[in-house]
Amino acid sequence: MSAAPNPSHPSVPSIQYLIGVDGGGTGTRARLARPDGRPIGDGEAGPSGLGQGIAQAWQHIQQAIEKAFAAAGLGVAPPAICALGLGLAGTDLAQRRVEFLAAAPGLARIALESDAYTTLIGAHEGRPGAVVAAGTGSIGSALRADGQLLSVGGWGFPIGDEGSGAWLGLRAMRHAHRAFDGRAEPGELARSVWKVAGSSRESLLDWCERAGQHAYAALAPLVFDAQDSDPAAHKLVVEAAAALEAIAQALDPAGALPLVVTGSVGRRLEPLLSTRMRARLVAPAGNSADGALRLIRNVLDEASLS
Repeated sequence: MSAAPNPSHPSVPSIQYLIGVDGGGTGTRARLARPDGRPIGDGEAGPSGLGQGIAQAWQHIQQAIEKAFAAAGLGVAPPAICALGLGLAGTDLAQRRVEFLAAAPGLARIALESDAYTTLIGAHEGRPGAVVAAGTGSIGSALRADGQLLSVGGWGFPIGDEGSGAWLGLRAMRHAHRAFDGRAEPGELARSVWKVAGSSRESLLDWCERAGQHAYAALAPLVFDAQDSDPAAHKLVVEAAAALEAIAQALDPAGALPLVVTGSVGRRLEPLLSTRMRARLVAPAGNSADGALRLIRNVLDEASLS
């Protein structure tokens, strides 16, 4: 965990607000709370995954925080009286974390973890459990009863992130290419992709040359829309669900931990999981922003004991 060294605690008057932030490749969500952890406002802004740039990440984090204060009917508080917990995508590289924290405003306290970690502790309120999250990307995380943390997947697009929106979108585009060539049936899925990316060889090549993870993820809804009428789309959805189930199985082979499947794509794939896997499912107690609030409260509690 990365945390700034200020030993402030919520009981100290200098910290008047706690803020939990969930930031990924699609958007940023901030939850504002009183020092006792009681939420009072939420805000959203653009993506703040660190892989898209540190300056952009801070810009969108600050925008989401401003909106959370506005939702609470408050003006934005000075950073010096705020403690910030962050669960962000793209924290795996140490140098990137260092550069991000170096660019932080003068907060009373800051703690940084991956969005996978804050999703995990938010979903299970810090107790043992497993989470498979699939949105733009995908990753599995688990906290075992002995305190061990485990991650599966999350290797990034295009090499990994199986079962995610970008993974589905990339395969939808491959199918559209084959259909264009006459190697596959030009059904609803292929025609939907052509409407987005163009129906000529030149336009498809141009779209693919410019597209990245988020453009491919934007094609994923086309797969779900066509799954009942197009066998190719149905096959992709079934394969995506199997990929998420494989992540869950690797996280907890014994099936002893409660499991949460989350994320925009994960929730749509959840009904396709096996009966055995669905029997382990529980409703999440909270989201990644709740987990980020729990993260900063834990850091402050630890500091008060030192």
